[in-house]
Amino acid sequence: MRSALISTFRKVMRLYFRGIERIGIPPGTDTRGRVFVSNHHNALIDPILVLTDTDCEISPIAKSTLWEVPGLRWLLDRAGAVPIVRKQDTPNKSAGENDAAFDKIAGHLAGGGNILIFPEGTSHSEPQLAPLRTGAARMLVAAEGRKGAAQTFQAVALEFDRRDDFRSRCLVLWGPVRTLSEVGGLGEERIARITEQMDEDLRELLVEGGSHEERRLIARVAEMLANDAGDASLAGWNTIGRQVGLANKTLRELGPEVIAHVAAKVDAYYAELAKYGLGDAQLATARAAVAKPLSRWGKRALLAPLAVPGFVLYAIPYFIPRMVAKRYDADAVSTIKLGTALVVYPLWAAGLVGLSFAVLPPPFNVGAAVIAIASPFAALRWLDAYWGRTPSHEATPAALSNLAKLRIVARTAIDDARSRFDATATP
Repeated sequence: MRSALISTFRKVMRLYFRGIERIGIPPGTDTRGRVFVSNHHNALIDPILVLTDTDCEISPIAKSTLWEVPGLRWLLDRAGAVPIVRKQDTPNKSAGENDAAFDKIAGHLAGGGNILIFPEGTSHSEPQLAPLRTGAARMLVAAEGRKGAAQTFQAVALEFDRRDDFRSRCLVLWGPVRTLSEVGGLGEERIARITEQMDEDLRELLVEGGSHEERRLIARVAEMLANDAGDASLAGWNTIGRQVGLANKTLRELGPEVIAHVAAKVDAYYAELAKYGLGDAQLATARAAVAKPLSRWGKRALLAPLAVPGFVLYAIPYFIPRMVAKRYDADAVSTIKLGTALVVYPLWAAGLVGLSFAVLPPPFNVGAAVIAIASPFAALRWLDAYWGRTPSHEATPAALSNLAKLRIVARTAIDDARSRFDATATP
């Protein structure tokens, strides 16, 4: 049952996200006694991504209040999730309220089981990792005192280009495997050292900023550099972004005016891009102002007869998840969208198929049913081609020329900052 559930959600994730990339090597099926720690930005989407990116069995640790959500209890139990009572959910909870759960987890780890925990304690939208709690380290130490599998831990980080959007992209980064026996110390000192190592491993994988504005600047600079390097993948962006983040920290201390100059030029360029609904990748090469290859337009033209009815037939269920998500926590938007869509879309498709057979005579009813099932996938291909582009101005040759000049100015500012950083890094 569990393997079938994971397989199903793996397909769902590849439908919800336009692309799922990976850095590092995920654990194999023989992985035993390991605690996986991850950052937490996307509510229930996060554990699903981790669980579906590896073939080994992992039991997620989740807040106890999720078991109160209708229909979710069944999924959590089938996934082998373990409930933990959080202080913010139960302010008057006793000190030993989680003792039974911790004992169960320790036994699970010692017996060769694996767990996934989000040590930040809650899903959030901050531009940097929140302080880690010590629960993961305590679970490891508790399991170490029992005979069984050697205890290890591993960071797995998650990055999103637009975490709230359907058909956006995500990146799963697997960090190094740490053996618990490598960490010295005793008692609370050892707990602190293990937690510090987890924190360090996660930060090594993530692109962070001191504020939302700072992280946005780092992300934009990394995007431009990655595009110029010919790698528009999220993995390429993340790799360069971490380097940019390091340089940003140094220059923020030694030359804040340099950062301000780069920010002004880069923001001006991106503001102009937004007017025309364009992305930096389209301006990054000499082919920027050239129309897309005819072959790609040909493929879209072939899909059009199926995509058009997809847009018409599924317009209502497309907007329902968005409307529902607006009524809930901003940090759970994608989770609410996905959960709503998993209910609305199958029911809507079933209704269209039923209506086809009820209203139309053979063989038209079969053709209509096929269109009802296949058309939304064709529509998705078209959405992917134009996703997030809402131009308010026409991209004339003069406008494209101006954009190219603004990009050169921005890149010059970036290169000057890199030279400044290289000079400070040279002994």
